[in-house]
Amino acid sequence: MAEVPETHVLAVASHRYSTKSRLLHYDSYVGNTMATFVMQALGCEVSAINTVQFSNHTGYKQFKGRKTPAEEVAELYEGLKQSRLNDFDVLLSGYCPSAGVVQQVGKIARETRFASTTKPGAFFWVLDPVMGDEGKIYVSEEVVPAYKSLLRDADLILPNQFEAELLSGVTITDFKSLAEAIRVLHRSHRVPHIIITSVRLPHDEDGQEPELSIVGSTADSDFNPRLFRLKVPAFPVFFSGTGDMFAALMVARLREACLAADLLSTAHWQSPDEVAATELPLAKAAEKVLASMHLVLKKTMESRQQELEKMESAQEFNTGIGEEADKDNERDKYLRLTKAAEVRVVRNWKDLVYPPDIEAFKAHAVNVELSTNASVEPDELGVLNMGTGGEIGQGAVHQT
Repeated sequence: MAEVPETHVLAVASHRYSTKSRLLHYDSYVGNTMATFVMQALGCEVSAINTVQFSNHTGYKQFKGRKTPAEEVAELYEGLKQSRLNDFDVLLSGYCPSAGVVQQVGKIARETRFASTTKPGAFFWVLDPVMGDEGKIYVSEEVVPAYKSLLRDADLILPNQFEAELLSGVTITDFKSLAEAIRVLHRSHRVPHIIITSVRLPHDEDGQEPELSIVGSTADSDFNPRLFRLKVPAFPVFFSGTGDMFAALMVARLREACLAADLLSTAHWQSPDEVAATELPLAKAAEKVLASMHLVLKKTMESRQQELEKMESAQEFNTGIGEEADKDNERDKYLRLTKAAEVRVVRNWKDLVYPPDIEAFKAHAVNVELSTNASVEPDELGVLNMGTGGEIGQGAVHQT
């Protein structure tokens, strides 16, 4: 496959300061801190606009800093424009703290695409619609319709399973309803490429435990899905920043795969209809992405275990007595455990560039028979009106 071509990316996402920890000597890589490093390691030039300025990620349950207002995001982009530094090939957008910031990111995307109207494929927007997970929204309610209103402007969206439900209006309970959600996003919102992450569904109907997967699709010319699935080995630890690492790796690897397929001058980098799901550049890119991520996280787990062993053998610093001392000890222990789980991305940068064992992460086609119901068009905010029946195919409306 061809190398990652020269790429200029505007990354709009959260930022947590990467300050060396005195205790465990780890850096915190999430948001733009993660995405910028990953893309630069793969040869991309990256300009960053930060949507928050936090001392550390929120997994520590305490932080200092502030959210960036929409006006400041606009001002920073205007600064890039006035210096003629806005010639971006790709926009990667992640966490937005308000509907105003979401709308401002959409304005940047539309303006950049308009400037490249005469050059199909010259601009590509990767949208990670960060809204929530596992049935819980952790942004304000108005952010959801703000994202829906921008879907038609995006080229690739990277929702998790819960976010895909919010955007499509389809409750995902099995692979048929998952496929229906993707079809709605393709047809009703005209999204060319979709990858749904953190999918946990039964492998079949025999009661097996759910497996962790990603499911992707590039629409054909009639906006029908071409579905593929990759299984994701799960780790028994929560790592912050993995979504940002996935999105950043996808930017570089999709550029690489589309160059090899001679699609970078094609609108939305969309493959011809005869290309099978598992041969799509999106699927080929995802294989490399997961191979790299798995090894980086595996090595992070090994380092974490070493730190845990050191913690167990170390003498406690706080030897006080009483309830307050116990609380301090519990807090210190939690902070150490959180630090120990920081992704070791810098130390293992070579695994980003040279992904090993790609054959272990091959994409497989997903064949699902869908109903022939007509797509439901979204309203002016991009919100699907499903009626009282609440079904498209087999998926029910998600109530929020």
